[in-house]
Order: sequence, then C-alpha cells, then structure tokens
Amino acid sequence: MRLFVAVLPPVEALQGLADAVAPVRALPGADRLRWTAVEGWHLTLAFLGEVPAERLPELEAGLAAVAGVHGVHRLRLAGAGRFGDRVLWAGVEGQAWALRRLAEAVHEATAEVAGEVDAFTFHPHLTLARAGSSRGHRRAAQRGAVAELEALESALGGYRGPEWEAAELRLMKSELDGGFAHYETVASWPLARWS
Repeated sequence: MRLFVAVLPPVEALQGLADAVAPVRALPGADRLRWTAVEGWHLTLAFLGEVPAERLPELEAGLAAVAGVHGVHRLRLAGAGRFGDRVLWAGVEGQAWALRRLAEAVHEATAEVAGEVDAFTFHPHLTLARAGSSRGHRRAAQRGAVAELEALESALGGYRGPEWEAAELRLMKSELDGGFAHYETVASWPLARWS
C-alpha cells in the first residue's frame, strides 16, 4: 500500500480556500497547471511510500502513541507560496509550531517502517497545483512558468481562511487512477485534549 500521514482541514476551511482559488484558476497561465481536487486537499506530515500490509499493525501502534501525546491545536490556511516553477501551495498559520512537532514525531515513529533515512524536513502547506515537467523546456519557457506561478502566488497571497482545530491524525492510502490520485483513510486517531 502507498501510504502517508496527514491532518485534514475541515470542510469549512476547504470551502473557504476553494472559493479563494476559483478566480485564480481563471488567470493567465493557470490553465497550464494540474490543479488538485478539493477532496484531496490535506496537510501531509509524512510520506511513507509503499508499505507491506504486514507492517500496518506496527505502524498503527506507533501513530496511536504519537496522537496520544500531541495535543489539539488551532490552524488556518493562509497565504500562498511556490516550490520553484513546479508547485503552487497554500500556507498554514496559527499554531504551526505544534503541527511541526507533530510531523517530527510522526517522522520518528514511522522512519523504520518507511525506511526513511533522510533528515527530517517539514514545510506545512497544502498543494494546490503542479506544473508539468520542466525537462526539455527551453530556459525562456521555464522563466515564463515561474512568472505565471508568481502571479498566481501573488493573487492568493492575502488569503486568510477561518481558524480551525486540528484534532485528528490520519493514516491515508493513495491510489492512482488514470493519472489522478484518490485518497482513503486507513486509520485515524484523535489528538490529546488536556483540560
């Protein structure tokens, strides 16, 4: 199974962002991007790749332990950015430090199962769109793609969605169907609540 661990924003937060993204999708150059579906919007904490089914109990036990010691926190989807000329994303504000600590704990708990040996890096974001491969493109075309993404980033830069509560950790399965990814929850755990 192709797995990842995520926090899913609630419907209200996703709808607010979808409403802000809709006019951006009509801007010049936006039609050349592959836009992600609202139903698939999530905050990835760790990508695990292919995991054999027999490792699931071990993985689930580790994630349950992480959820039990990390508390609920407040977030909002806000702003926008890009990774080079390839990805347009929405940012995260609020208690992003708590989300970062949660991601670090997830990374540690899943490293052996996922075979992860790289150093931990985490940039909280929600992927909105991806550009096509830049291999074989001329330098001018790449500069054009950067300029288009910069314009789209700027159009979303002032967005600040409603605040919401990150209260659940999810183990997700990713399946490709005709080039599109579909996500399904394998298991979920509530984050800790302290009074």
